[in-house]
Amino acid sequence: MSRFIEIVEVGPRDGLQNEKAIVSTQDKIELINRLEAAGSKRLETVSFVHPGRVPQMADAEAVMAGLAPDPAVTRIGLVLNARGWDRAVETGVDQANVSIAASDGFALKNSGLTVAQQVEMLGEIVNRSHNMAGAPGAGPTVTAIISTVWGCPFDGEVSVDQVEAVVRDVVALGVGEIGLADTIGVGDPWAVRRKVEAARRAAPDALLRLHFHDTRNTAMANIFAGIEAGVDVIDASVGGIGGCPFAPGATGNVATEDVVYMLHRAGFETGYDLDALIETARWIGDRIGRPAPSALSRAGGWPRL
Repeated sequence: MSRFIEIVEVGPRDGLQNEKAIVSTQDKIELINRLEAAGSKRLETVSFVHPGRVPQMADAEAVMAGLAPDPAVTRIGLVLNARGWDRAVETGVDQANVSIAASDGFALKNSGLTVAQQVEMLGEIVNRSHNMAGAPGAGPTVTAIISTVWGCPFDGEVSVDQVEAVVRDVVALGVGEIGLADTIGVGDPWAVRRKVEAARRAAPDALLRLHFHDTRNTAMANIFAGIEAGVDVIDASVGGIGGCPFAPGATGNVATEDVVYMLHRAGFETGYDLDALIETARWIGDRIGRPAPSALSRAGGWPRL
């Protein structure tokens, strides 16, 4: 059997949060439904951040309320603090992805906390999650994503030792899945291997997940390097839309359909319908008022049947 690579779809959250156009709640719900119909089994649907800072995500509760329950799908909400955790619990997302940083510059800009304070905040959320475990309607599971692993827009280079230390602190809290994010798209395939190896040293039993932005046209090579290093979970955004509003110049995520095409051509399994993804990428391009930047939304798949 071919190796399965799980692609976590982040378009409804990380994709839309950096677009100038404010997509309606109903269109967000339709986007999520289209992605799930195309094969997405785990996807970031909403972000529980202050609506004044990220107005594109202000309707998180309404989006979740408009989605039909589906036990076969895991819907994730991004959380930055305890208030975000409370909203995630109230809304009923399946997972809360808590964002921290590898660099103090970005941590302070993003949340007003240092890296050490963000780790402490994550620990408080993990404890609250454990206290809910086993209770009727227990809350979401907790995952963590570490931003600026390959570089910070404010502090510059981020060392392997910095990354290893943060991963060690996170796994010590009992977090079982850790994402490594190239927030500003400055990673290269060799650095990907080094930092994946460092994360494995710090957290040998954790599930690692990779999140790349294609700001400097290296995301596909970085995904290749990550998969070669043994990582089986990759984030991607339909159409290649999005970026980070707190990182200057952090343009779009790597496109889901481009990643799926590359993996399918190589013989990997993803569970996605490529044609449906391409159609969805073109559809969301219409909704945000510009063509989706992905290669496949322009060129289509191949071979043409």
